[in-house]
Amino acid sequence: MDNKEIVLKAAGELFGDKDPSAVDRWVAPDYRQHSSLAADGPEALRGLVAGLPEDFRYEPARVIADGDLVALHGVYHGFGPEPLVAFDLFRVRDGKLAEHWDALTPVVATTASGRSQTDGPAQPTGADTERNRELVKEFAQRILQDADYSVLTDYVSTETYLQHNPEAADGLDGFGAAAATWAQQGKNLVYKTVHQVVAEGDLVLLQSEGEFGEPVAYWDLFRVQDGKIVEHWDVIAPIPAALPHANGLF
Repeated sequence: MDNKEIVLKAAGELFGDKDPSAVDRWVAPDYRQHSSLAADGPEALRGLVAGLPEDFRYEPARVIADGDLVALHGVYHGFGPEPLVAFDLFRVRDGKLAEHWDALTPVVATTASGRSQTDGPAQPTGADTERNRELVKEFAQRILQDADYSVLTDYVSTETYLQHNPEAADGLDGFGAAAATWAQQGKNLVYKTVHQVVAEGDLVLLQSEGEFGEPVAYWDLFRVQDGKIVEHWDVIAPIPAALPHANGLF
């Protein structure tokens, strides 16, 4: 069983079947938690699973595997009063879940692009993983961190840029208009540190730290086609003042 299969099987038993005993089968004894929703270790995860409400369910959208890291993108129903779009990132070691990060944000019913926060191609495709990884890493450095928008079209397609951020319309113009609105609201896109880059085929996920009017975690998923970014999904989650563990959000 490869790492992607391990994570899907484990997540299915934990969050699909809501089976606390799945912790014994799938979670490492030194499980390290970075989520703001749970304390550290397997017993805290067991308690979380045991306390899930009857109507809780997870709606998967896509999975990306990269070495010992596996990222899930989907929607949680029943965690709270409204559905939550989530990225979950797991590190797998010796066939067990060893580490976990996540970011969640409410589902928005009406978006600027007419696309949902999770629709679009479900499977990574193509064999250009490393080339796509390098493109997105360079984009992250030059555009997101250095804010040099003069080279934006070196990385993002001028013909197709499908947007899933609920406040931005399709295309570079749509992104530009959204960024201008955010700036007026005192929410400039500030990326300080890229913590993780997870890539498989044409999909590349960045987990970053920065500011958006307040300290935030940025999770950006890009689809690359013919050397240019053509699609974008994201979750922007505030960094809480306190966490239920000492591991940090990243």
